[in-house]
Amino acid sequence: MDWIAHFPTWLSSISKDPASLQLGYSVLLGVSVFILALALYLLATGVLDPVRKRVQAVQERELDSRKIADRRPGILQRLGAILAPKSESKRASIQDMLRYAGLRSDGAVQIFYGIKLAATVLGPLVVAILASVTHVLPMADALLYVLLAGILGYLIPDIVLKRLARRRQERLRRGLPDAMDLLVVCSEAGLGLNAGIQRVAGEIALTHPDLADELGLFSMQMRAGMDSRSALKDLEARTGLEDIQSLVAMLLQSMRFGTSIADTLRIYSEELRDKRLQRAQERAARVGTLMIFPLALCIMPSFLVVILGPALLGAIDALSGTGLGTYGN
Repeated sequence: MDWIAHFPTWLSSISKDPASLQLGYSVLLGVSVFILALALYLLATGVLDPVRKRVQAVQERELDSRKIADRRPGILQRLGAILAPKSESKRASIQDMLRYAGLRSDGAVQIFYGIKLAATVLGPLVVAILASVTHVLPMADALLYVLLAGILGYLIPDIVLKRLARRRQERLRRGLPDAMDLLVVCSEAGLGLNAGIQRVAGEIALTHPDLADELGLFSMQMRAGMDSRSALKDLEARTGLEDIQSLVAMLLQSMRFGTSIADTLRIYSEELRDKRLQRAQERAARVGTLMIFPLALCIMPSFLVVILGPALLGAIDALSGTGLGTYGN
C-alpha cells in the first residue's frame, strides 16, 4: 500500500516533466478512443444483428400471443353468449356470413350477438327516454315506437352483416379475373402454385386488398404445413363465391389427374373474362327497364303538363264561358 502514499509525489514529478505529461495524455486519449470505438461496435452489432432481431421479434410475438390468450372476453362477448343460439347449424351460418364479410376472429360470433342484444335493448330505451322527456307522443304511440325500435334493433345487425358480406364478395369477384391473369403469367414463368399465389397477393394488394388478403392467408396456410387441398377448401369456405368454388374444383381435378396447372388457369381465366363480359352486358340490358320508373314518375308528368296543359285550360275556358281567350296563342 506504499504506492498509494507515494502516488501524489509521482504525479507531481510527472507534471513537472512536459515530455512525461504529453506521453500520459496521449495514452489516456488512445485508451478513451479505443473504449469509445469498442462501445460503438458493440452497440451497432447488438442493434443491427439479424439473428438478435429475429429472436426479439419471436419473443415479442410470444408475449403478444400470451396477452391475447390471457385476455378476458369483453362486454359484447359476454352479452353475445346470452343471445347466441345453441344450435350448431345457426351458429355455423352466422359464422360463415361473418367470414364472408372478412370477420374471422375467434369471438366474432359472440361479438355479433352482443351488438345485436345491445341494439335491441338500447334502441327502445333511447326512444322511451326521448318520449318521456319531450312529451311529444301519446303513451300508446310511444309504446308502439318503443316496440318498433326493439324490432329494428334486432333486425338491423343481420341486414348490415349481409350487406357487408355481399359487398366484399362483389369486390372479390371483380378482382378475380386480374388475379387469374397474373397467376397464369407466374405459372408459365415456372413458379409453383403457392409461390405464384404469394406473388399475386403482393401485386394486387393495392388494387384488390380483399382478394390479396384471402390469397395471402392461403399462402400462409401452405407455409404453415397445411396441404394444398385443405387450403383450397378453406379458401372456398371463407369466400363463398361460385367463381372461387369453380376454380378450386378445377385445381383439385388438375392435381388429381396430374394435368398442367398453367393450362387449367389459362382456361379458367378466359372463362372469367367471358363471365365478366356477360355480367356487363346483362347490366347494360337492364338499363332500359330500370329507366322506366324515373321516366314514368318524373319526366312523363312534366311532359304531359307542358303538352296538355294549354289544351286543358282552353277546354275549361270554353266550357265555363268566362271568355278569357284561347290559351296557347
